[in-house]
Amino acid sequence: MKRVGLLGGAFNPPHLGHLKLAELALHHLELDEVRFVPTARSPHKAHPEGSPDEQARLRLLREALNGVDLPFVADPIELDRGGTSYTVDTLEALSAKAPDSRWILLLGSDQLPGLAAWHRAPRVLELAALAVAPRPGFSLELAQDLQGRVKPSWSGAPGEVVWLPGTNLSISSSASRERILRGDELEGLSPQVQAAIRRENYYR
Repeated sequence: MKRVGLLGGAFNPPHLGHLKLAELALHHLELDEVRFVPTARSPHKAHPEGSPDEQARLRLLREALNGVDLPFVADPIELDRGGTSYTVDTLEALSAKAPDSRWILLLGSDQLPGLAAWHRAPRVLELAALAVAPRPGFSLELAQDLQGRVKPSWSGAPGEVVWLPGTNLSISSSASRERILRGDELEGLSPQVQAAIRRENYYR
């Protein structure tokens, strides 16, 4: 049984907070692999004006993972599928391709309030577990239907909820974009991502 963490998002741009969360999850959950899954089109928010296109975001993500000596993989499954990216569709496709793998979604606590509104949310919990890391300024309160699912560690079963340590990094993609537009120093981004943004003149 392969234990796989799934970290989804726009990665617009990918930053060190994404990498730190993946590293914490890898060790805390005893994962075999973490897959970074960039969205084609998020059902929850639009990509800001001036954002790179899908393939450019994928290239930036691969730059972020380049040289990281950990089992991290950029998986373009949602970009290849196109359209609105629903987690349940991705989980069903991955489960069909790799029935011996077990999946756990890596989330920040900022995503907790919207979980119930996810497309086919009950089906998501039939296919994957949830690992939640605290983010500054966001509540750790779980919906009542999730409270009984909390476990001290992940058994590998779907539907479980486990807590991850926080990254202690106050980095966000939106703040990174603002710094780029202002011409400020690019903090919180790997040297490879910084070089690619400057080379391609992204976010200008």
